[in-house]
Amino acid sequence: MTTSGLTSFNLQFTEIAEEAFERCGVEIRTGYDLRTARRSLNLMTIEWANRGINLWTIEQGEIALATGQTTFALPIDTIDLLDHVVRQNNGSQSNQLDISITRISETGYATIPNKLTQGRPIQVWINRQTGESNATAITLAENLSATDTTITLSTTVGLASTGFIQIGAELIFYGNTDGNNLVLCARGQNYTTATSHATAAPITVVNQPSITVWPTANAGGGYTFVYWRMRRIQDVGGGVRTQDIPFRLLPCLVSGLAYHMSMKLPQVPPDRIQMLKIAYEEQWLMASTEDREKASLRLAPRQMFW
Repeated sequence: MTTSGLTSFNLQFTEIAEEAFERCGVEIRTGYDLRTARRSLNLMTIEWANRGINLWTIEQGEIALATGQTTFALPIDTIDLLDHVVRQNNGSQSNQLDISITRISETGYATIPNKLTQGRPIQVWINRQTGESNATAITLAENLSATDTTITLSTTVGLASTGFIQIGAELIFYGNTDGNNLVLCARGQNYTTATSHATAAPITVVNQPSITVWPTANAGGGYTFVYWRMRRIQDVGGGVRTQDIPFRLLPCLVSGLAYHMSMKLPQVPPDRIQMLKIAYEEQWLMASTEDREKASLRLAPRQMFW
């Protein structure tokens, strides 16, 4: 007998929900059943991010460090950075050089006396913001060109002293406020394009994930911040979508959704809920044990004094 020769098995969201409901001993009967299952599955993928590193969500990125700029935007769906280096001569085939950069806390960055010192960046503070955008009643007070680094607003009341705003499609970092002005602005952040904006354009405040480096890059350094980040697992989406997980985690995904749904379905008896919970934890243990880096471990002792 011959085998199928196929290795493409996957489940769409509706099939995952059906399997989970069947494990609860219940059938899907209404559109609300699918909506509540979608909500539970989205919450569960957030839970997975809290449980540990999801290897399939690790992505490499890079940021060119502009001279004198302290803070740079990260992609909006960034959960955390796992590793990072400062690279010189990025793209060179002969003398590209990666140098380690130490991660510090907000407290560590706050205690640095002169945050505008220039040189090769050796420390980085990672600000893990939510990525949420908030509309405001603030508007541009005058026309803004694509090269302006001072932005005049109708008011700065309610704005943080430093942060990110969005005008149209452009994301902008501002280093400080001065009256109704935003000063030390870095235009076109996070791969957006610096462009002109007309008077009265609305201002949106963005709680942007970001890095802040010290010292700030000096002129001629040619520094690039190279990082490996963990991004959010993509949302569930519609019923015909497959999920943003490797096929090997499908059993854990179905088991987890079955357990989460059992807690919401009144007809599921407590002993079945407990059984589904045990099955979910067993599947998670197997999945998390498999979804890990299989490499040798090297420990380098380091002593630090404060």
